[in-house]
Amino acid sequence: MNTDKIYAESIAKEYAPKDNSKIVALRKLDKKAKMPATVFTYTFGIISALVFGTGMCFAMQVIGSGIAGMLLGIVVGIIGMIGCGVNYPIYKKMIENGKKKYAFEIVELAREISEGK
Repeated sequence: MNTDKIYAESIAKEYAPKDNSKIVALRKLDKKAKMPATVFTYTFGIISALVFGTGMCFAMQVIGSGIAGMLLGIVVGIIGMIGCGVNYPIYKKMIENGKKKYAFEIVELAREISEGK
């Protein structure tokens, strides 16, 4: 079994022009179902991590000083940790809702493609 040949064929298939518009439509529908959840998750995760980091800076007194700054940092850090913790369950729920929304169209199109070949 020649792995170089298999690899070359997979790369060539990726760059070959797509003559079947149904496959392109299926990919677009799949992307349309998953994209909002992905964008939200990355954005919310980055913001939560920044909030957590800011809280750590306050708690370690890199920013601010005194006991009030430390307590503020602990509170802000906990809020950031909670945001990071709930990010994945929110993502799973959003993916599930996106798949439910486009499930009928995707299944019908996939069935047409598989029966047509």
